[in-house]
Amino acid sequence: MSAKSTGKHVLLQGAGWILVIVGLAAMVLPGPGLLALFAGMAMLATQYEWADRRLAPVKKAALRGAADSVKTWVRILLSAFGVCLLIGLGIYWGLSAAAPSWWPVRDKWWLVGGWGTGATLIGSGIIAAAMLVYSYLNFRNDDGDERYSEQTEA
Repeated sequence: MSAKSTGKHVLLQGAGWILVIVGLAAMVLPGPGLLALFAGMAMLATQYEWADRRLAPVKKAALRGAADSVKTWVRILLSAFGVCLLIGLGIYWGLSAAAPSWWPVRDKWWLVGGWGTGATLIGSGIIAAAMLVYSYLNFRNDDGDERYSEQTEA
C-alpha cells in the first residue's frame, strides 16, 4: 500500500469516527444527529464491512425522521418556527445584548461565547432549514400525502 493510499484510509476513518461521535452526541444535544451519524457511517462503510451492513438501518431511520417532520402542516410550521428561533437567537447572542436585571451572576457570564456561539446557532438554523426544504420536496406531494414508503422500499 502506498503512502497516499494509507493517508486516504486514515483520513476517511478519522473523519468517519469523528462524525459518528458528533452524531451520537447530537442525538441528545442540539444538532443534526442522524445526519452526522449517517455521514460518518457512510465514510466508515467504505473501509469496514460491518459499517456497510449497519448503514441501511441508519439510512432508514434518517428517512423516517425526515418524512415524519413534514407529515402535517403543524409539524412543518413548528419546524419553520424553530428555524427562525435558532437564527434569531444566534443573531441576538452574537450582538451580546446587555445582561438583564434579573440575571443572578456577574454580567460577564451572560451569553458567553459572543459571535462564536451565535454563528453556531445560525449555522444550525440554516442546516435545519435546508433539511426541512429537502424533506418537504422529497416526502410530500401536492395532496400532503407522504412519499416515505415509496422511497425506502426502492
